[in-house]
Amino acid sequence: MVSLAMVILGLSLWKRKHKCKSISLPSFAAKFPKVSFNDLARATQGFSTSNLIGRGRYSSVYQGKLVEAKNEVAVKVFNLETRGAQKSFIAECNALRNVRHRNLVPILTACSSIDSNDNDFKALVYELMPQGDLHKLLYSTQDRESSSDLKFITLAQRISIVVDVADAMAYLHHNNQGTIIHCDLKPSNILLDDNMTAHVGDFGLARFKASSTTPSLGNSSSSLGALMGTIGYAAPEYAGGGQLSTAADVYSFGVVLLEIFIRRRPTGDMFKDGLSIVKLTGISFPGRVLEIVDPELLQELEPCQETPVAMKEDGMHTLLSMLNAGLCCTKETPGERINMQEVAAKLRRIRDDYLRSCSVASVVLAT
Repeated sequence: MVSLAMVILGLSLWKRKHKCKSISLPSFAAKFPKVSFNDLARATQGFSTSNLIGRGRYSSVYQGKLVEAKNEVAVKVFNLETRGAQKSFIAECNALRNVRHRNLVPILTACSSIDSNDNDFKALVYELMPQGDLHKLLYSTQDRESSSDLKFITLAQRISIVVDVADAMAYLHHNNQGTIIHCDLKPSNILLDDNMTAHVGDFGLARFKASSTTPSLGNSSSSLGALMGTIGYAAPEYAGGGQLSTAADVYSFGVVLLEIFIRRRPTGDMFKDGLSIVKLTGISFPGRVLEIVDPELLQELEPCQETPVAMKEDGMHTLLSMLNAGLCCTKETPGERINMQEVAAKLRRIRDDYLRSCSVASVVLAT
């Protein structure tokens, strides 16, 4: 089978010759088999800044509505003047070509065309995630004009998000199509739908390996640049030129997990002189964990008429179990880290035990 990357490159050369206005990428079984630059420009009000909902290393993301779409979409437009953007587009297409999972951002179609100035234009069209990304959920205020309070996120919601992301990453690493290494897992690449279900997105740095029997890819696969991932989330072995690996994704996941429950950016001012969110958790675990977790969680678990002592104890046990899982993911040496299948199974057990304890407590309160 001809690879999607080769198809894209071939179409790109063809359209330069024929000035084609719209190219369909048939590898995506899309609702919208053909979208042109003009379609996407109309959908986003001319790629208006008022429709801009995100900006990354190689692209900008706009909210829009296609004529054929029942729901609004997110249009990811690649800045092809930026070195590496073309490869990022191809990498994302290759990564998403055969993957289907409830916790991956659903892709609808792709566009490789010519813009109004006859320049190359490449974009991906995704389902819009109405609740935005996890970074904004963690750090944006409920009402920017009148409140400095962060949005309240319950323990149950945080657990659910963590399990969703773990399931997505386990699928990427261990699905029967091969191994996909995300290479840039972080809160801004985790999107939330109306039900607060988490979806992993942004595969612009992803690496695909046809066989899942070998745990790592060599440095030769790192063609988009020396820096893989984002500072604060990238595994420590990458700094020393280590191999791309699923274990590095596990490390990034562990950092995200700790961040969700501690609610501190791993690049925050307090993390300097060798201190990191991983080290902070490690030296605080388990006896001083209450000093570092998000104070909102402590308030939620404070015993009261609605939250009896037993339920608080279950919540604290769950919180400790979650942080311990994060520490298992962020071991210094890749070989010491558990794989994503083990992580996902562990987190699902923690979630199920917590939900079961909440159900029992609810019955007791009702009687």
